[in-house]
Amino acid sequence: METADSVEKGDGGEKAGNGHAEGAAASGGGRMRGCRGFLRRNALVLLTVSGVVAGVALGAAVRGAALGPAQVAYLAFPGELLLRMLRMVILPLVVCSLVSGAASLDTRSLGRLGGIAIAYFLGTTLLASGLAVALGFIIRPGAGASALNAPALGLPGAVPATSKKTVDSFLDLVRNLFPANLVAAAFRTYATDYKIVLRNTTSGNVTLEKIPVGTEIEGMNILGLVLFALVLGVALKKLGREGEDLIRFFNSFNEATMVLVTWIMWYVPIGIMFLVGSKIVEMEDIVLLVTSLGKYIFASILGHFIHGGIILPLIYFASTRQNPYRFLLGLITPFATAFATCSSSATLPSMMKCIEENNGVDNRISRFILPIGATVNMDGAAIFQCMAAVFIAQLNNVDLNAGQIFTILVTATASSVGAAGVPAGGVLTIAIILEAIGLPTNDLSLILAVDWIVDRTTTVVNVEGDALGAGILNYLNEKEKREKEQELKEVNVEAVANSKSEEETSPLVTHKKQVSNTTSTADPESKESVL
Repeated sequence: METADSVEKGDGGEKAGNGHAEGAAASGGGRMRGCRGFLRRNALVLLTVSGVVAGVALGAAVRGAALGPAQVAYLAFPGELLLRMLRMVILPLVVCSLVSGAASLDTRSLGRLGGIAIAYFLGTTLLASGLAVALGFIIRPGAGASALNAPALGLPGAVPATSKKTVDSFLDLVRNLFPANLVAAAFRTYATDYKIVLRNTTSGNVTLEKIPVGTEIEGMNILGLVLFALVLGVALKKLGREGEDLIRFFNSFNEATMVLVTWIMWYVPIGIMFLVGSKIVEMEDIVLLVTSLGKYIFASILGHFIHGGIILPLIYFASTRQNPYRFLLGLITPFATAFATCSSSATLPSMMKCIEENNGVDNRISRFILPIGATVNMDGAAIFQCMAAVFIAQLNNVDLNAGQIFTILVTATASSVGAAGVPAGGVLTIAIILEAIGLPTNDLSLILAVDWIVDRTTTVVNVEGDALGAGILNYLNEKEKREKEQELKEVNVEAVANSKSEEETSPLVTHKKQVSNTTSTADPESKESVL
C-alpha cells in the first residue's frame, strides 16, 4: 500500500510538474506573441527612431572622411528622394482633404469649428511669442556677445538687408489668399519687390524713388489653395444632390492619396537616416558654432521644450480632461519626420495618417484642420523668430522698449502665418521683424549658421500644435454629438409621458371606459336575473 501510495503520489507530482511546465510554456508563448504583436504594431515608429539614431552615427562616422560638396550631395540623395515624394503628395492632399472635409461638415459646425481653430491658433502663437521674449530677457543670449561676427566664425558674409516693408508683407499675405491664377498657385507665390526709379525734381536735383512691383517667386501658394478648397467644399455642400458626385470624387482622390502616403511611410526611416547624416557632415565646425552661439541655441530649444512639453499639453488637458502625453505618444513617427525634414508641409501626410489611425480622430476633423494648421499655425517659428530678434537686439546693445516688444509680438504672430512650411522658411521673416523695430539685418547670417539645429525643434513644436488642436476640436465635436443625443432622448421620454397622460385624461377614453365598465357590471346583473 505504501508503495502504491508513493507511486500514485509520484504520478501526481509528475503530472503537477508537467502542468507547471505547460503553464510556463504557455505564458512564455503568450509573452512572445505579445512581444511580436507589439513589434508589428509599432514597427514603423521603431524604425523611424532607429533611422534618426543611425543618421547621427552615420554623420559622425563619415565626418572625418573630408567629403567634398559632390560627395555630400550623393550621401543626401536617398533623403532628397524622401522630401520629393512627400512634397509630391502635398498638393492633392491639401486640396482634396479640405474639399471633402468642408463638404462633410454642415455650415454651422464648420463655422463653429473654424472659429475655435482660429482662436486656438492665434492664442497659442501669442503665448509662444510672449514666452520667447520673456526667456530672451531672462537668459540674455546676446549679452556680452557683441564681438561675434560672421568672418570670425568662418561664415559667409552678412545676409543682404531686405528692402521689403512690413506693410507690404501683410498686403502680400492678403493677396496670396486670393490667387489670380489657381494653376500658378500650385507652384508660385506672389511677393512684392521694389524698382528704383530716377526722378528729376523742379530744382534740377535727381532723386531715387522705390516703387513696389509685384513679382512671382518659386513656392506653392498654400494659403490661396487652402481658402479656395474650403470655399469649394462649402459650395458643393450647398448644391445638395448635384454636388455629390464631385464630393465623392474628392473623397476617392483623398483616400487614394492616403494609400500613397502609407507606402511612402515605409521609406521614411531610410530617408531620415541619410537626411540627418548628410546635414551633420555638411557643417564645417559644429563645436565652434555651438560654443559661440550656445546661449542662443539653448534659449531657443528651452522655449520649444516649455511650450511643446508643458503649455500645449496643459491647454489640451484643460480642454479635454484627457492625458495629452498619451495622445502625443501615437504621433512619434510624424514628430521624427518633422525633426529630420524640418518641414511642416512635408510632415502633413504622415501626421494625417497617424492621428486618424493611432488616436482615433475623426477624419473629417483631421482633414479639415491639419492642412490649415500646417499653413497658419507656427508656434515653434514664433518662438524662434522672437528669440532671434531679442538676440540680435542684445548683440547690438539695443535696449528694447515696451513699444518695440509689442511690435515684436504682433509682427512675429502675423508673419508666422505667412512663413513657408519648408526648411529655413522662418529665417526671412525675421528680417521683417527687425525692420519693424529698426534693427540691422546684418547679423542674420549668425541665425542662419545654427538654423539647422534650432529648426528641428521648431518644426516639431509646429506640428505638435496642429495635432493637439485637431485633438481638441475632435473632443468638442464628439461632446456636442453626445449632448444632442441626450437632448433627443429627453425629448422622446417627455413625448411618451405626455401621450400617456393625454390618453388617461381624455374624456372620450374615460367615457368608453365608463361604458365598458357599466356594461361589464350590468352583464352579471342580467345574468343573475335570468338565472
